[in-house]
Amino acid sequence: MTENTSGDSPQPPRTPEPSGVDLARVALRAAKDAARARGDAAQQKKQARRGGLRSGARADGRDPMALGSAINRLITERGWEAPAAVGGVMGRWPQIVGEDVAKHCVPERYDEDERVLTVRCDSTAWATNLRLLAPTLVARLNEDLGHGTVQLIKVQGPGGPARRYGPLRAPGSTGPGDTYG
Repeated sequence: MTENTSGDSPQPPRTPEPSGVDLARVALRAAKDAARARGDAAQQKKQARRGGLRSGARADGRDPMALGSAINRLITERGWEAPAAVGGVMGRWPQIVGEDVAKHCVPERYDEDERVLTVRCDSTAWATNLRLLAPTLVARLNEDLGHGTVQLIKVQGPGGPARRYGPLRAPGSTGPGDTYG
């Protein structure tokens, strides 16, 4: 590490100032945009005097939007890119993990705040197998979705059967667990 003997703090590298040509391009672009906006406003005013705005052969802001474009715009405006991408992964799960694993393990939900994908397996053996494959699977998912989208895969084993109560119960009882303390 070298010491600065003059006592001055090092100056960060300066970005070059825009030259005259660059400034002229920026000014020309701004002028064109302003002229286009004035022309559009004048055209709409003229059409309004003739009995209302009419649709023409050229596209304008009132034309209907294609469904795909509308959905993409909505996803972008609301900030739903990551959840939508993960939803696409859930639809393509067999292609990502392979048919054999997909038969036994199903993605259940994605927590966007914690960036955790929860996967349920139909047996404890498959849950153990998927826990061993989890780091590789996280890397593959992040490669597909973007770095850091999935940080952890939470693997759950099979759920137990629904708890059913017998035909004889004491009134006010909450089940067999309330008799042991």
